[in-house]
Amino acid sequence: MSEENFAELLEESLVTIHSGEIVEGTVIDVKEDEIILNIGYKADGILTRSEYSNKPVNLIETVKVGDKMQAQVLKVNDGEGQVLLTYKRIAIEQSNKRLEEAYNNKEVLTAPVTSVISGGLIVMIDESKIFIPASLVSDVFERDLSKYKGQEIQFVITEFNPRRRRIIGNRKQLVIEEKKKLQKELFEKIAPGMVVEGVVKNITDFGAFIDLGGVDGLLHISEMSWGRIDDPKSILTIGDKIKVIIKDIKDTKIALSLKFEEDNPWKDAAQKYSIGSIVTGKVARMTDFGAFIELAPGIDALLHVSQISLEHVDKPQDVLNIGDEVTAMVVDFKEASRKISLSIKQILIAEEKNAKADNDVEENNDAEASEEEEVTE
Repeated sequence: MSEENFAELLEESLVTIHSGEIVEGTVIDVKEDEIILNIGYKADGILTRSEYSNKPVNLIETVKVGDKMQAQVLKVNDGEGQVLLTYKRIAIEQSNKRLEEAYNNKEVLTAPVTSVISGGLIVMIDESKIFIPASLVSDVFERDLSKYKGQEIQFVITEFNPRRRRIIGNRKQLVIEEKKKLQKELFEKIAPGMVVEGVVKNITDFGAFIDLGGVDGLLHISEMSWGRIDDPKSILTIGDKIKVIIKDIKDTKIALSLKFEEDNPWKDAAQKYSIGSIVTGKVARMTDFGAFIELAPGIDALLHVSQISLEHVDKPQDVLNIGDEVTAMVVDFKEASRKISLSIKQILIAEEKNAKADNDVEENNDAEASEEEEVTE
């Protein structure tokens, strides 16, 4: 048989292939950037790393010589007599069928977030990319989505159009459903007056939101302490675990408090601040009509401008400063309304009376001594 006839027979024994066709081949070489396949054609098939997978992959560790695999023909001749193949497009088609079933069945899927892009998240299921817009990531707007990178999340497919490369995932829907479930469970077991544990989720100027287990309660700044709090961040940090009192429940709103009764400074105030007792405190704040003196955390007493001095005082600021320590007499105590009135003036009047009395005694003693001297003479 001539060489020419042998070549013709060999040519006839080889398969013919077309673009788009699925072929099966055997791996005959693996390089860093490509796989070479014997596909039973007159030319070998070349499968580049970018056409093997959308994910980062080490071809040398993933594929071995002798492995059999399917691929799809991209080009019968790449200009150099080689056949260009793709594996990922077969995988994408298969995973798209899986996603279509999940879309139709409203199935909950779980996948890692492969990247955070402007406007949302990208998750991968096999070789298919699903886009989750920022508005569908959570039930609240999150400006920074970087925390989700590499994290496994659950979602449902709410739009499926692979031809337009538009497969949309929705995590927000599941978050809302889970919160409703947790909310129902929580409201069934809590009541005003109960002490529960929560985690500080967010802090604002007016208070803090405490996660009670899927449901947030508001801890207002006025309920953070029996004393005065100017900045919630001075006593709380996001992530703190704290015990709080359920103060009130209205519909789905929960009001919380850190004012535990055992720490209530007013419980023994009647004995400590009885009328006539002398007390010491610091100037906490001032108005035109007087200064408020903090006697203890949670107990402020009014020192009226008319009770600051024996002389006339126009404004408390004329003689007092915030933080000044003052000693005054309790001149009024109203436990029901939690009001205490103080007077420095009364102490000064009493001191004057005592001084006058002492002077009178001294004068009397001097007079008696003089009389005794005259008698002796």
